Amino acid sequence: MKAELSHIDNWIFDLDNTLYPASGDLWTQIDAKIGAYVQTLLDCGPEEAHRIQKGYFHSHGTTLHGLMSEHDVDPHHYLDAVHDVDLSGIEANLALAEALVRLPGRKLVFTNANAPYAVKVLERLGLHDLFEAVHDIHSTEYRPKPDPLAYAGLCTAFDIDPTASLFVEDMARNLKPAKAIGMTTVWIDNGSEQSDDNDRSFIDYSITDLGAWLHDILENRA
Repeated sequence: MKAELSHIDNWIFDLDNTLYPASGDLWTQIDAKIGAYVQTLLDCGPEEAHRIQKGYFHSHGTTLHGLMSEHDVDPHHYLDAVHDVDLSGIEANLALAEALVRLPGRKLVFTNANAPYAVKVLERLGLHDLFEAVHDIHSTEYRPKPDPLAYAGLCTAFDIDPTASLFVEDMARNLKPAKAIGMTTVWIDNGSEQSDDNDRSFIDYSITDLGAWLHDILENRA
């Protein structure tokens, strides 16, 4: 293991566009499903639904949290609807699986999606038996990343010392609260970032390929 990461006991990973490439296109499907859900719920056209959807994403962390706060939406109904997507765009990643097996310590998934969807994705990727647990949006009591309470809840639930933890995300803004509590942060710069904020001071490592980076740090090459 690379010496500067030898203190890491907890390896925490986002799911979408992190454990699989953004080219897998699952998020495009989910985004379209969210838009359709908003249209039906609020009886509005696609442009207005898009405006509401993205407004809630930026102001509440997720569209779901905004819809729950403003329209009393049932989160289970919403999550089942928007995660009903075709997974054929992603496939098993042997190199990533091998790297995860070699990582010393605990491995967890921390996602704003729900666990049933996360498990289906992990199974498709051949990674489903490599993680201790999935900490999903239900587990955060619908306080999504980047709400600091979501990170505090994760640490409490699994008795995690954040200073001995590393968090990997494709959304840079979700790394800021992790860094604030002492986590080592890794940003996957794959084009999926949806922020105009150019502050990257809270990012310790910027990478493009998770599997390759993990192999590099395990061989002390990074």
